[in-house]
Amino acid sequence: MVRPASFGFNTETAVNNAFQGKETRLSPQEIAQKAIAEFDKAVEILRAQQIEVLVIQDTEKPPKPDAVFPNNWFCTLPTGKIVLFPMFAPNRREEKRDDILQQLMGDFKVRDVEDWSEFEAENFFLEGTGSMIFDHENMVVYACISSRTHKSLFEKFAHAHGYQPIHFLSKDEKNIPIYHTNVMMHIGESYAVICLDSIKNKTERIYVSQQLTESGHEIIPITQEQVRHFAGNMMQVKNKNGKKYTILSQTAFDALSTEQKDIFAFHTQLLPIPIETIETFGGGSARCMVAEIFLQK
Repeated sequence: MVRPASFGFNTETAVNNAFQGKETRLSPQEIAQKAIAEFDKAVEILRAQQIEVLVIQDTEKPPKPDAVFPNNWFCTLPTGKIVLFPMFAPNRREEKRDDILQQLMGDFKVRDVEDWSEFEAENFFLEGTGSMIFDHENMVVYACISSRTHKSLFEKFAHAHGYQPIHFLSKDEKNIPIYHTNVMMHIGESYAVICLDSIKNKTERIYVSQQLTESGHEIIPITQEQVRHFAGNMMQVKNKNGKKYTILSQTAFDALSTEQKDIFAFHTQLLPIPIETIETFGGGSARCMVAEIFLQK
């Protein structure tokens, strides 16, 4: 997780992120300070449950309003690889820091580092685990195609790493393409959260449902309204004792029904964190704040 130094509303990402909000009486400095406080509280909540967190401080220069969302510019894979991704917004490309990579290579066993950033020159984007939802166990990867997730590049990446690519179109209640797959879909070990209503094409919707069910996941459907409250933006982790937790925001937790929470209880323990400022102005939520590490120490 990256502790933000210059968090704020990013005008470059707002052109296709319908989840970002701008209206406020807060000054930019107040927004930045609130984001830091929320970040620190989030780390405190995770560590209290013995979930291991590696915190890296964002650098002040150049200012990076979305640095708190590191899962978009890099990911790690169970094969021991670190992968860097082509980013849509030029000011987000500044988030790619060699010192972070060096730290990971010092602390963990890294077999290879792949950099797909060259596709930025062709305006082909693939924003990490924002764009792609991995089912590592079954070697399947899902993506809703958008201006942030290029179809052919997604397929190229999936095939290069031995994953079966499954892509579809996903739109919100205003018929606007959903910018990142991880706001409408989350895959846990034995369950899957997805807004099937956002997949307008019936064939795609049935196919995705079948794939999730056949790979052993109980589907927990969420509504468009719940997507708006970031109920699709979750991530499942295990603590040091192997206990399973699903990280989500307090906003997302409050949007879930009692019935949905009861289904989750069969699979995992929900762990809500209050990050309203980060959600409101950043247009991303709890899952976006975490770049999980699959590398061995």
